[in-house]
Amino acid sequence: MKISTKGRYALRVMIDLAEHQTDGYIPLKEIANRQEISEKYLESILKSLVQAGVLSGLRGKGGGYRMTKSPDSYTVGSIIRLTEGSLAPVACLEGSSNTCARMSECRTLSMWQELDRLVNEYLDGITIADLMNKDRDAGDYVI
Repeated sequence: MKISTKGRYALRVMIDLAEHQTDGYIPLKEIANRQEISEKYLESILKSLVQAGVLSGLRGKGGGYRMTKSPDSYTVGSIIRLTEGSLAPVACLEGSSNTCARMSECRTLSMWQELDRLVNEYLDGITIADLMNKDRDAGDYVI
């Protein structure tokens, strides 16, 4: 599993919006400037988050984007799955049913299933609020 820039930037945007949630709708340009993301690329990320109901958008003067729920309502796993799709480590675990012809004799399947469970459980255990509230003196980190 490798998280693309789309997934990483979506998390940065969500943290940014969470930190500025009392400011109302935040213009795309402000988010792009703070996060050093091109406006065009950011627009595609925001569009997918709006379509999923994670953000609401308002056009025109005073418009921009804001979260539809509180930061503790969004998990890292849910945002990454929205932007990346499945977090499955192998193709045979993607989707709701395992259709691999070798499933009954696969000696590695249970290992991949456990890794998938651990990754999803870990990422679903971290909220945007958790990331927003990280101690800023703990060192610089980049998502």
